[in-house]
Amino acid sequence: MSLYTEYLNEIETRKQQGLNPKPIEDGALVKEIVSQIKDTNSDHRKSSLEFFIYNTLPGTTSAAGEKAKFLKDIILGGTVVDEISADFALELLSHMKGGPSVEVLLDLALGDDVSVAEKASAVLKTQVFLYEMDTDRLAAAYAAGNAVAKGVLESYAQAEFFTKLPDIEEEIKIVTYITAEGDVSTDLLSPGNQAHSRSDRELHGKCMISEEAQAEIQELQKQHPDKRVMLIAEKGTMGVGSSRMSGVNNVALWTGKQASPYVPFVNIAPVVGGTNGISPIFLTTVGVTGGIGLDLKNWVKKLDSEGQPILDENGDPALEQAYSVETGTVLTINTKKKKLYNADGDKELVDISSAFTPQKVEFIKAGGSYAIVFGKKLQTFAAATLGIEVPSVFAASKEISHAGQGLTAVEKIFNKNAVGVTPGKVLHAGSDVRVKVNIVGSQDTTGLMTAQELEAMAATVISPTVDGAYQSGCHTASVWDKKAQANIPKLMSFMNKFGLITARDPKGVYHAMTDVIHKVLNDITVDDWAVIIGGDSHTRMSKGVAFGADSGTVALALATGEATMPIPESVKVTFKGKLQDYMDFRDVVHATQAQMLKEFGDNVFQGRVIEVHIGTLIADQAFTFTDWTAEMKAKASICISQDETLIESLEIAKSRIQIMIDKGMENGAGTLQGLIAIANNRIEEIKSGKNPALAPDDNAKYFAEFVVDLDQIIEPMIADPDVNNADVSKRYTHDTIRPVSFYKGEKQVDLGFVGSCMVHKGDLKIVAQMLKNMEKNGDAIKFHAPLVIAPPTYNIVDELKAEGDWAVLQKYAGFEFDDDAPKNSARVAYENILYLERPGCNLCMGNQEKAAKGDTVLATSTRLFKGRVVEDTDEKKGESLLASTPVVVLSTILGRTPSIEEYKSAVAGINLTAFAPPLGKPPVTHH
Repeated sequence: MSLYTEYLNEIETRKQQGLNPKPIEDGALVKEIVSQIKDTNSDHRKSSLEFFIYNTLPGTTSAAGEKAKFLKDIILGGTVVDEISADFALELLSHMKGGPSVEVLLDLALGDDVSVAEKASAVLKTQVFLYEMDTDRLAAAYAAGNAVAKGVLESYAQAEFFTKLPDIEEEIKIVTYITAEGDVSTDLLSPGNQAHSRSDRELHGKCMISEEAQAEIQELQKQHPDKRVMLIAEKGTMGVGSSRMSGVNNVALWTGKQASPYVPFVNIAPVVGGTNGISPIFLTTVGVTGGIGLDLKNWVKKLDSEGQPILDENGDPALEQAYSVETGTVLTINTKKKKLYNADGDKELVDISSAFTPQKVEFIKAGGSYAIVFGKKLQTFAAATLGIEVPSVFAASKEISHAGQGLTAVEKIFNKNAVGVTPGKVLHAGSDVRVKVNIVGSQDTTGLMTAQELEAMAATVISPTVDGAYQSGCHTASVWDKKAQANIPKLMSFMNKFGLITARDPKGVYHAMTDVIHKVLNDITVDDWAVIIGGDSHTRMSKGVAFGADSGTVALALATGEATMPIPESVKVTFKGKLQDYMDFRDVVHATQAQMLKEFGDNVFQGRVIEVHIGTLIADQAFTFTDWTAEMKAKASICISQDETLIESLEIAKSRIQIMIDKGMENGAGTLQGLIAIANNRIEEIKSGKNPALAPDDNAKYFAEFVVDLDQIIEPMIADPDVNNADVSKRYTHDTIRPVSFYKGEKQVDLGFVGSCMVHKGDLKIVAQMLKNMEKNGDAIKFHAPLVIAPPTYNIVDELKAEGDWAVLQKYAGFEFDDDAPKNSARVAYENILYLERPGCNLCMGNQEKAAKGDTVLATSTRLFKGRVVEDTDEKKGESLLASTPVVVLSTILGRTPSIEEYKSAVAGINLTAFAPPLGKPPVTHH
């Protein structure tokens, strides 16, 4: 059977699903299509033309290579196709973004046929996705006196690829659609349990919100054909939880504009809004597509005569509506005045200037941030080659510098890694900075999209300036089903070839490592001055500063070794008092959120860096705090460690990197050995006093400073989704933190989960010790609810085996993972036993394993979003409450939340995380 026949069969199957033909990425299939186009008697000629013109993926796919080759043949007259003239062939090349298409354009522009060269160079001047092999050709041709090359370089130097684009519309009419009341999780826009389909954009688009919502959006579009639909988080923040490029892609698919008539299902420029704006990492993703994110401020706090907030019966600030955005409301965005107006444009509703900074306007004009990033590099190259100053075309990067003001930790890291800033200028928060990225992480449910983005931007190899990059396999660790078997090997092969260390070996030599991505990145980050970008919101390291990002920004970091963002403001978090020995460090994390909200009223962490002075906690344990900061809606977190602690953490990192090398995970570039060398150098710098552990300046300025009082933490804390709160906007947030006594030892627990990135080896040792204590006391160990344990990494399992703790867990386990026979279907029912699951994300991700619908789950994980870990039934809402490991374990044994007395008894004699504030001058709270 020919590939074309197989493709036609696939088309018929997709028709039954209500889907169009899948875009073509296979070069061998395009070869068959080309042969049918050439054969004027072929029955498939007409459909082959359609597929070739409108359904072949651009960039560096093998399909794009075949397409570019055939178009070149048509332009040079080697083949005549009535339906594709030479001019049309050049137009098709102009939409292919780079890689083979740029290679062909360079061949034509630098060739001997003058008329072809002129036309090809005109197209080449519009392209921005050029790499060293392309720019080297231009530079060599220019040096040899080629006039066409000179003309192209002069165009690039003037950035005509940008300046000749049409300006953005002055007025944009929008019609509103309330996505949900309260925070809108990206899981609603792109559900985790549909992660397998993300690279199939049309198919994945069908999972956004609900079929009913999709129909309502389409109805709005019919009623308002001249307007753009804006999805809104009413009384909440849009896009919380994770970056989720697939979420933005889905919104754009339903409400945006087609990027190119010749590339199906790639839409750009969505408009989204939220009462409390857009989550920072999601806003970055919106910028990738040239979209608009609005901070609507349509609900405001009621104030009394003295200007103080009026509180409701729950003690929360009462809100009043400043203006309505109910579904179907027509509004006007004025991009020049940077204001939101009513339908007629005569009544100002809110200032939206934050959505139309000079940089964001450039993204909108260019159709996305990539074009600007590559355009700036291309302009710099062209000016340097011509020996001229770089003309001022793009908006100047904002450089904010306050004389005499010290630097916060994140300001220090950004200044050290800044690229292309004014030499010698010290930059403070608010400055726009291009920074060198040291470590990049790609995870497996977004990795296929990252691979697509890399192909689309014509990248073929990792930037040499990146110290290390890792492709994980943790989000698909639980179930090795047909979807995973189809997607993951292909992803690992692509990323391995691109230059990443991969969790799975495409050659099958080393054992599949399904370790949680954040844990691996935490180990391979070997410099406290590093910048880390990862394709997951929990990219939060205990060394350096890490930013969760969409799959596209990850691709950009891999391809260019850079990221662009403003230096964030910081909130300084220190500690005082003494932690009770029966408390777990997870309770410190929860208490930080609760005490912060009590002191400030608003979440001062949102969109900012939490600079936490953690002092003597080594990396694994400190990571528990930084990991949680994603749920605090912080942009990032930085741990300030003492010298000795940092050295200990770096030594641990070195040993784990060596284990990766011993397993055979090293690549040809020697990436892992290079990381050990960086760690050794950093340890020597600290020991010698040449460069101590990262710390802020004493005169640094913070948005706020906050002291966590450890003396106030007298019982375990639980983050509760509060699923039945009368105020819908207060459900499923991470702001409801309750002491365990609130539940009076009566709340039923249907399933417990100890796992995800929020636990470390110490947590699993606690589980083993609790079981040993019960055994020693003669207590019968009977689980009244299932307990699922998913270690974050294989290293932890190996160490627990060596120390004897794994044998304790095995003794009471009713199920233990077997890598030689991994599960090939998701578990749908749980018994009241202990499950030892494969290292990875498991229930936390919610894309493979889930609790039974309607369950009350108590978990150590980070997710309490609606439907993530557990879905609803008609009779009962599923709820995922979050607590420390000992609380979760005890609750599964009891089948309910424990009383404080039961809890204290269960942890007596167990060494929970020892934590005390670093010694030093007493912290002062002010803001």
